[in-house]
Amino acid sequence: MIKIAITDDHPLLLEGLKNILSQQENFAVVGCYSSSSELFTGLENQILDVLLLDINLSDGNSIDLIKPILKKYPATQIMILSVHNEFAVINSTLEEGAMGYIQKNALVSEIISGIQTILTGEKFLCNQTKRIVEMKTKSGLNAVPKLTRREKEILMEASLGLTTIQIADKLCISPHTVESHRKNLIVKFKTSNLSTAIKLAMEYGLVRTQ
Repeated sequence: MIKIAITDDHPLLLEGLKNILSQQENFAVVGCYSSSSELFTGLENQILDVLLLDINLSDGNSIDLIKPILKKYPATQIMILSVHNEFAVINSTLEEGAMGYIQKNALVSEIISGIQTILTGEKFLCNQTKRIVEMKTKSGLNAVPKLTRREKEILMEASLGLTTIQIADKLCISPHTVESHRKNLIVKFKTSNLSTAIKLAMEYGLVRTQ
């Protein structure tokens, strides 16, 4: 029996996918989680064959979870199930160790085929994701930027409309340090301004509005 867990913060999708997969021969959905904290608690109590993992959870970005999960549970194969169709997101998850990537609007048959494929040790991309990867050009991001805690703080405060001086006062750092971080963020996101970097960071779930 193939033991599967699903992590997604949309209850309707979680329940629907659980019902569909539970009807498949040799599939057993042994856990459904809505957050990373719930997931790690569940992993301590259940050995998995496959983990279906959404990118954006209520308590964080799942890209950062892939390596820690695989380090502690190397026998578990991770399949990303996401609405994100940006090459940077797809590529980042695969580089971190995910074995597959499926869009949430993919056919059920693709999800089932994907689970069966990654259990053989082969990577799996749904048809839509394959096309995105094949059409990738040299422009744009190749991966989701890895941000420091301070960079995330500055992006968050900037997204709320705070100026450099205001951010410096709030975080108890110098305006020069804030400006330095702002410039680094623009470089990391390959944009011409911080506003676009903020937009991308929010799309990727790296920062969240309160």
